[in-house]
Amino acid sequence: MNYLAHIFLSGDDRRVQIGNFVGDAVKGRAYENYPSGFREGILLHREIDAYTDHHPVVREVIDLLRGDFGRYSGVLADIYFDHLLAKNFRRYSGRSLKWFAFTFYGALLLNYHYLPEQFKNFLWHFILTNRLVRYASLSGIKHSLEIMVEYKNLRINPELAVVFFKNNQGRLQELFDRFLPDVRERCRLVLEMDIIC
Repeated sequence: MNYLAHIFLSGDDRRVQIGNFVGDAVKGRAYENYPSGFREGILLHREIDAYTDHHPVVREVIDLLRGDFGRYSGVLADIYFDHLLAKNFRRYSGRSLKWFAFTFYGALLLNYHYLPEQFKNFLWHFILTNRLVRYASLSGIKHSLEIMVEYKNLRINPELAVVFFKNNQGRLQELFDRFLPDVRERCRLVLEMDIIC
């Protein structure tokens, strides 16, 4: 799962959302240095990643992508899933994606001092390019992939990734719709039972 999905799966607590958003940047036991809501979000991020990595539907998506994208299939699956979530955000959440994104951006700014340095360095670009809302368009996911190619040394052709998505959109949507209820239920249980802290 990518940024939008991680935030979306965090429930309504802004600190949990932000912790989940920055989860990749907080290694090992460093999560213990954060206040409780952020800590819960960081650990939820790890739980989501572990659950997703072993889910049969996600394995099926990665197998579908592997022939064209090899070891980057997992990265593309994350991007495609964020696009499908963004494109139909109101159907999945009952809320406007624009409102969800703008209120989250505000929460990031209010909690700026808690963000890891690497997030502080790209936060303004993330907000000013309205990255979360841009996931709803194919040009937005293409732009996200271009950023990843430039800054993360990702060896994917963004044009080919968009063409692949267009050619397989129906199948990817079907798989996403099978997966999303499972991961939502897993996150709900984890947050309710507090089993990650």
